[in-house]
Amino acid sequence: MPKRKRTGDDADGGVAEGSKQVQNDVLPQKRHYRQRAHANPFSDHALAYPASPDQFDWNAHYPAFAGSGKRPEFADVGCGFGGLLIALAPLFPDTLMLGMEIRVQVSQYVHDRIVALRSTTPADPDSTSPGPYQNVSIVRANAMKFMPNYFEKHSLSALFFLFPDPHFKARKHKARIISPTLLAEYAYVLRPGGIVYTITDVRDLHDWMRTHLEQFPLFEPVSEEELRKEGKGPIVDAVYTSTEEGKKVERNKGDKWLACFRRIEVTRE
Repeated sequence: MPKRKRTGDDADGGVAEGSKQVQNDVLPQKRHYRQRAHANPFSDHALAYPASPDQFDWNAHYPAFAGSGKRPEFADVGCGFGGLLIALAPLFPDTLMLGMEIRVQVSQYVHDRIVALRSTTPADPDSTSPGPYQNVSIVRANAMKFMPNYFEKHSLSALFFLFPDPHFKARKHKARIISPTLLAEYAYVLRPGGIVYTITDVRDLHDWMRTHLEQFPLFEPVSEEELRKEGKGPIVDAVYTSTEEGKKVERNKGDKWLACFRRIEVTRE
């Protein structure tokens, strides 16, 4: 377990997420969770994964929802340091969300962050939902290989691919998280009407993801304006601004390219 220095002067200090009363000195600090920026998705990472979603202990990840039969509806693939999950958790307190991250130290950081927020953020006495951040969790997993092991058919309403590794070299394009083969799996776990959210600061990668999604028969593009009209504005805002990568792009005054797609139902003849 990485060391945690109990001070409030880290980059994660200041007003903590979701409540000013969260004690910053118990939040994990990124400097104690050093990790390489990227991991090879084709390597053997000695991962433990369930044989099927029914064999996974969801109660251990969402103890406040134990016995409810609830399963994750939002999945953040390559969730990094968990910014999106932490931003969306209080907005959708009854929706379970799961981050998937392959890097050991990064996934441990997110786990410790969630544990700290659960224990230090006071519950809303007027709310009927479980306490804050009880609806978010993380697994260390390779989504390119094991996504159907975690999610049942048509179980998700939102899939997020935020600032994924661009894999600039052509010979490494097969490692990109959006590809025709993987889109079939994403369509399997995403329910009709569900949304795929992608964003990147690399125009070439944006064009790659958008083109492959446009060409796949089970997805259709949906505009940001339409999503906002449907009440998904808070989700779109979080996609733009909540992640560490997104904040870095803003500091550097870079561009962000958003592309969203809806899972459609195709009638079989």
